[in-house]
Amino acid sequence: MYDVIVVGARVAGSPTAMLLARAGYRVLMVERSTFPKETLSTLYIHQPGIALLSKWGVLPDVVATGCPPLDRAAYTYAGVRIEGSSWPVEGQQASYAPRRFLIDTILTKAAVDAGVEFRDNCSVTDLVFEDDRVVGVRLKPSDGSEVVERARLVVGADGMRSTVAAKVKAPYEIEDPTLTCCYYSYWEGLPTRFRLYQSRGSWVGTVPTNDGATLVAAYFPQARFAEVKGDGLAALLDTVRHTAPEVRAEMDAGTQVERLFGTGNQLNFFRRAAGPGWALVGDASHHKDSITARGITDAFIQAQLLVDRIGDTLQDPDRLRKSLDEFAAQRTETLIPDYKSTLKTAELNPPGHHLDLLRAAATSGELSDRYFSALSGACPVNEFLTPELLDLMEEMREIRDLDERGAAAGAR
Repeated sequence: MYDVIVVGARVAGSPTAMLLARAGYRVLMVERSTFPKETLSTLYIHQPGIALLSKWGVLPDVVATGCPPLDRAAYTYAGVRIEGSSWPVEGQQASYAPRRFLIDTILTKAAVDAGVEFRDNCSVTDLVFEDDRVVGVRLKPSDGSEVVERARLVVGADGMRSTVAAKVKAPYEIEDPTLTCCYYSYWEGLPTRFRLYQSRGSWVGTVPTNDGATLVAAYFPQARFAEVKGDGLAALLDTVRHTAPEVRAEMDAGTQVERLFGTGNQLNFFRRAAGPGWALVGDASHHKDSITARGITDAFIQAQLLVDRIGDTLQDPDRLRKSLDEFAAQRTETLIPDYKSTLKTAELNPPGHHLDLLRAAATSGELSDRYFSALSGACPVNEFLTPELLDLMEEMREIRDLDERGAAAGAR
């Protein structure tokens, strides 16, 4: 019998298994795919996630892949561009965007090195229950017959369409409509710069990654998915030309090095995160639009949070139940502010005061850094608006009103 079985071995499952093994527990981790394997991802890991990689001792392995450090960011909207750096988190100021087949492999190896038993190419067909409590899993290896493995706790880290979540019937506690669809590919020859561009109805990002490649992504309103998916590459190129013309010129001078990737299924939800004998982490627990690239960082945060709450309670069912309840509540409390701000961004229709905010932030390096710190999570969303920034925004609003009145008078 295992102490914990973790289902899923990517950016949520491997850290969870690794940390539990380091805490002295006997852990089995299973993954339905054969590693290494690519997966849909915007790759970017924000500073809080990088700080956790450093804490876990695996950041040097990420850096060793040659993935470039990204310590500056730029955002352009309606002719206003701000540039700056996120505040450091536990000494880590640079972000990184490693390819998924690299970071997933690094994290899985760290879990195995910690003592985790790992079985890939092995699917969960069902869970085992006793008196409404999960006590194990039914596994089907690709080259063998079904087996049953038992554990005190089963952790579902198996993605947005989680089998574990389905089997325990974990309800949605928060659910919002799908807002965007996204297409992306990789180009060589672009500057090594993390850049964001927005116009009404579209969003473009450039994310430098390994081997001199840069991920270029375009976001569209979900209502356009049926139209866009007919020729995703043409839609991507057209949107970059309209929203980020400087990037489009760089792409023309560069070389596309991989196929097109895309999705129109960016769900927004929080599921119930725990119950008798089970817990959910990563996209199985909480998923939101990838436009703010929070998925990997949030998976790391959930893994650390779950293991911190479990502590030494795994052997005591009553204490474990209380720990899982605490994890579930803290997960939502921790992630809900960024969830709400992500949904506002994914509407692709910034309000007028957003431009006032950008103009105000562009007046000083300190305020620009504060803006990017809010995007990274280094500055809590509820602490972002300072009295100084609000005063500057009011000045910008008055200037905007004067400009609009002047333009209206000129039109008459």
